[in-house]
Amino acid sequence: MHIEDLRSICLSFPGVTEDIKWENHLTFLVAGKMFCLTGLDTSFSAALKVPTEDFDELIALPGITQAAHFARRQWIAVDEENRISRDEWIRLLKQSYDLVLAKLSQKVQREIRGR
Repeated sequence: MHIEDLRSICLSFPGVTEDIKWENHLTFLVAGKMFCLTGLDTSFSAALKVPTEDFDELIALPGITQAAHFARRQWIAVDEENRISRDEWIRLLKQSYDLVLAKLSQKVQREIRGR
């Protein structure tokens, strides 16, 4: 998994935009709400939201920690692109996207889903 792959996966979800925040972080958003971020000028790492029930199990794995400044909201940080498989990256990114999407109003969710 490279940053280009991460970007391609995130942008494949409906309604996703990208933005640079804090000068050097590429962020992926749905309706203006962030679901993934990665640094642009450091070695690869990515932060994403996970379900509360999975948080403790995930941060117990090597190379996965509480994401700085986001941990209380159940965000993890993965420190290496190859720490988890591509399929697991896709699953976790989609799950993060879905968690953030679910917090949006029903109207916005319908608009994003095109229904």
